[in-house]
Order: sequence, then structure tokens, then C-alpha cells
Amino acid sequence: MTAPDSLPLHALAEDNLAAASPDLLRAMVKTFADALMSAEADALCNAEYGQVSDERVNHRNGYRPREWDTRAGTVELAIPKLRSGSYFPHWLLERRRRAEQALISVVATAYLLGVSTRRVEKLAESLGVTQLSKSQVSAMARHLDEQVAAFRNRPLDAGPYAFVWVDALTQKVREGGRIINVHALIAVGVNADGHREILGLDVASSEDGAGWLTFLRSLIARGLSGVQLVVSDAHAGLVDAIGAVLPGASWQRCRTHYARNLLSQVPKSAQPWVATLLRTVFEQPDTDAVQAQMRHVLDALEAKFPKAAEHLDGALSPRVDTCSCRYAASVKVADCCS
Repeated sequence: MTAPDSLPLHALAEDNLAAASPDLLRAMVKTFADALMSAEADALCNAEYGQVSDERVNHRNGYRPREWDTRAGTVELAIPKLRSGSYFPHWLLERRRRAEQALISVVATAYLLGVSTRRVEKLAESLGVTQLSKSQVSAMARHLDEQVAAFRNRPLDAGPYAFVWVDALTQKVREGGRIINVHALIAVGVNADGHREILGLDVASSEDGAGWLTFLRSLIARGLSGVQLVVSDAHAGLVDAIGAVLPGASWQRCRTHYARNLLSQVPKSAQPWVATLLRTVFEQPDTDAVQAQMRHVLDALEAKFPKAAEHLDGALSPRVDTCSCRYAASVKVADCCS
């Protein structure tokens, strides 16, 4: 029903942010980098920007612009200037590729875990920046939080979104002094330009029909339109919610989720063979070939693993058969979680 806890969620968030939401990630990286450089400049001055202090040893003297190429696009950095001496963020601009990857990972982690002051402070320390005041950390956390909220509530105006994938990830959170499980409901779509885009992210206490119904309705309210195919797990509440909110869209069961369900019906030693058999169905060039190969796979499974054959045959309901075979053979969009 949900992706396993072993899923590399940090890497998944980082990849999706960089590939699907470059504007958000670029803005967050700029905010984080500028704030860290400002904090280091304050440390060299021995006083925060604009603060009157007898301990001040230097003053700020404007900024110098510097373009910085990253995977999220070109970031316009504002490097602080000092009246006496100079400042340069070696931790950021030396060995650019390594530093860029580190900062991208830091910002993606902040997005994923939330941006509390304690977490931001620890993430900054991972880059080697330790001279941060409480007020600076709080300001950084607040700015990042505002950008994430704006991204989550932005209008979905890059449609139509012909293909949409929805799934839920189980995460542990602290609430009221207890560690509990929550479900992160995620939707990813293909926009009018053919690029993948994170459409929405919400947190629910349970993965039930009511939660999915509310989540999908919020996407519609923000502008989700033109959906032709929705790919998801066969969670009953989710499938019913898709039918209620997106009545004109076809539904397809996620190939990867179903493969896990099918492989649980055979011994571990036979799982590679069964997985290979199932993949051959999705590699066929047209609907007729898909159906013929499916019959061959069912016959092969029936001879060795009747329980698995029954499981696969049961998955071929008319609702799945009409869209799964057609779309898997033509556009092969079923690899939503692989």
C-alpha cells in the first residue's frame, strides 16, 4: 500500500526537486547560500549586520554579484564586501562541483525534514559553517519555510497534466512527545512541456479514502486539469478517490507496486525468474502482443506456482486490462516507482 521505509527518500526528494522544481530549488539555494555568507561576514566583523557594538572590528561595505552555475540553474549570489580586508566563501565556490552537490543536498534535506532552527543549524554545520547566531538561524529557517509553503500552494498553471502518478510514503514524526507514523501523500505529473513536476505534497494521519479525496480535490482547486491517466497502487480508498475526483481519467495499477505483491506469492529463489516473466509483458509492442504474452506468462506460472498464477489472473480485472495493456505497451508510463 505504501512504499517501504527503506526507500532512499532523501535522494528521491533531491532528484525530484532538481529535475521537476528548479525554480523552487534555485530560490532556496540562493536564500541558504546568501544567509550563510552573511553570517560568515558578520563573524569577521564580530557583530551582526547593522548592530551597534563596541566589539565590532570591521564593517560591511555592500555586495559584489557572482554567477554560480548549479544543476538547478544559474544562481545570482551576493557576496558581502568588507571595508577592511576581503571576504570570499571558499567553502562554497572552491571545487564547485563538490560544493554545489553538498549545498543542493543540504537544501533538499531541509525541504524534506522541515526547517526548524535546530535542523538548519546542523545542516549548516555539515558544510563547515559553525559561526551562526540564533537570530540568523531563525531567519534562514523562516525564509526557507515561506518558500516551501509558496511552492506547495502555487497554482498548477503548466497543464494540461496528461499523466499523473500518486503514492504515499510512511514517515515517522514526533507529535506530543510520541513517535507516530504519518503518510506523506505525493502527486507527480507530466506538464504541457513534457517535464515531470511535483504537483502536491500533503501529510495525513492515515492512508484512507477521505485523505486521498481531500488531497486530490486540493490539486483540482489549484488548477490540475487535462488528466488522461492516473497511475497508482490498488489501494481501494485511493482508487475510489481517483474515480470520484477525476472521472474522465483512466486508471492504471502501478507496475512496481504490483510486482512486489506478485513476488510475495513465490519462494525467494524463484522471484528473479517471475520478475523477468512479468517484465516481458510490458516490453511488447502493441495491445495484442501484450495480451498474448500475458497468456503465456499465466501458463508458465500455472505449471510451477499456481498461487502466483491465480494472483496475476485476479489482477486482470476489466478496469485494469483496458488501460494497463494499452498504455503499458504504447507509452510505458507504469514505471512510476522504479
